[in-house]
Order: sequence, then C-alpha cells, then structure tokens
Amino acid sequence: MKEQELHKLFESVYGLLKELITIPSFSKSEDKTADYIENFFAKYTIPTHRVMNNIWAFNKFYDASKPTILLNSHHDTVQPNASYTLNPFEAIEKDGKLYGLGSNDAGGCLVSLIATFIHFWDTENLNYNLVIAASAEEEISGTNGIESIYIQLGNIDFAIVGEPTEMNLAIAEKGLLVLDCVASGTSSHAAHPNQNNAILNAIEDINWFNNYKFDKISDLLGEVKMTVTVINSGSQHNVVPDSCAFTVDVRTTELYSNVEIFNIIKENIKSEVTPRSLRLNSSSIPMSHPFVQAGLQLGRTFYGSPTSSDQAVISCPSLKMGPGLSTRSHSSDEFIYVDEIKEAIQIYTAVLTQIL
Repeated sequence: MKEQELHKLFESVYGLLKELITIPSFSKSEDKTADYIENFFAKYTIPTHRVMNNIWAFNKFYDASKPTILLNSHHDTVQPNASYTLNPFEAIEKDGKLYGLGSNDAGGCLVSLIATFIHFWDTENLNYNLVIAASAEEEISGTNGIESIYIQLGNIDFAIVGEPTEMNLAIAEKGLLVLDCVASGTSSHAAHPNQNNAILNAIEDINWFNNYKFDKISDLLGEVKMTVTVINSGSQHNVVPDSCAFTVDVRTTELYSNVEIFNIIKENIKSEVTPRSLRLNSSSIPMSHPFVQAGLQLGRTFYGSPTSSDQAVISCPSLKMGPGLSTRSHSSDEFIYVDEIKEAIQIYTAVLTQIL
C-alpha cells in the first residue's frame, strides 16, 4: 500500500475508533455503535447489511464461484471496572497511546480490518472474495453475534478474527466450557453427627477438578485447564446444608471436543453437573495454510492463545490476529498504541496481498 493511501485510510479509521470509544456499547446494547459503523461505510458508498447489531459488507466484485475470506471483529465491550482513573468513554490521546474502553479489545482490530477491507473493496479479479463483519455480543459469547449471521455471509473458506495478538498469528485457541455443579447432602442440625454434608461432598469433587490431568496435551495450547471459580452453600451457622453449588471454568484444547470433556467429567464426579453451553469449542488451523505461510514469510510469529473468541462459533478454518496486547483487555485505563493500528493496516494488507 502506498504511503499516501495508508495515511488517508489510517486517519479515517482512527477517527472512527475515537468516535466508537465515546459511544457505550456493552454486550446486547451495541445499537448506537452499529448505527455509527453503518454510517461510516455509507461515506465510502459501500452497501452494508444488518441484522440486530451486526453489520457486514461484501467486496464490490463479489463472485459466488470464488472462495471467500471473512474479516471479523466485534464492537461490543465489557463494563468498565472500578479501577479506571480516566473517563472510559473519552478518547484520550497521550504519549502515543489512545485510551478508552474498547480501544484495545477490540476497537483497534475492528478499524484496522475495516481499513483493510476498504483498500481491497473495489479491486477487480481477486482470487478470493472478502466480507467484513462488525459483530455484537462477543464479550458474552452471545447467540446474537457473528453466529446469528454466519449463514448469511455465504460459504466462508477462511476467517481472520480481529483480537489483540500484537499482529502475530494465533493459530489455535482454547475453547470454553462453563459447568454449574451441585453437590447434594442431608440437612441436619450442626450439633448432631452427619456423614452426608453437602459442602464436604462438594470439596471431594472440587479436589478432583483441581488434581485431574487429561491424557492428551496440545503442543500449542498445553493442558486442558479446569478452575473452580464460584461456590455457594448454607444459610446459617447451625444448619448443615443439603446442597452446595459451585462453578467450574474449563479451558479446552483442540485435542478434545467439549462434549468429550463433559462426558469425562460426568464419569468422575458425584455432583450433578450442567454445562451452560457445549458450543464454544477449541479451534486451530494448519501451519500449511496459505495465510499462515504468508504471515510467517513477513516475519510474524505463531502461538496458541489461552483466551476464547468468536472463532469458537464459526465453522471454517480461522486464526486470531490483530493489533494490541491481550493482557490490556478488560484492564483499567485500557489503551492501544496509535502506531499499532497503522502497523496493523500495513501487515493485514501485505499478508492478504500475497494470496489475493
């Protein structure tokens, strides 16, 4: 991309990001940012489609006979945490950083992908179609996000999911399985013997979660990780409770489906266990994929990501790649370096140029 075009595109989408920061867009309430993104594409006379708070567009010379690449990132955010010292809804530029809620996760990724799409939008004779999707509800793995419009995007052969990876290639990511467990017991007065205390029964299962090791260990993602994160039981000091509820966060790898993990757990604990969802599986893409190879040739590194994203609900080969740093996500006084966005546009377009 020529320097003049890069500068023009950067200035345009950087302005978009600053505006998006000022508009609250918590999951399920992204309508105002969706409106703004629609209007932004309209300025480029790019036709868009919308279902609920998801916006998408196809390249000008879309050809259904060609394979299609999806460029996807989200415009919803988490709630700002209590440790913010800056206004989370004010785009503040200072010392080369842009502060604001959603700047790093994943506003910088979204606007960089939008710039990339605009660059290729009216290019003729591409080897692939391109579709850009600005989706909702990613932060809560909601069903009204990218999953709800995926079938309307046509046959997707490959997807780039914009999440902060320092523009390196996250070629695998862990899946997510959240389990609500209930250990049963017998209620009684605390002064009398009781060998069926629900809390002690829960502790037995919690110890299993803490100590169990799955046989298969992923080269990219390591071990399946199970963490007890919530526990609740009892109402007064002199009553043995008849139930103890606890929640387990399970991060799965590509070597097991969530159903397989769930079945192993059911076979090994006594508590009643209910999955909140089985659909957020781990994902991975072969090192031999053309996009991965093109990225490596341009000096990008690869790794396995411990966090989950919209990759879990799209059914095509995909990888996670975007400007910013994952550990800044959901932090107080969230920020992205301004130069990270400019660099991302350069890298996205350079890698795609290799295969388009």
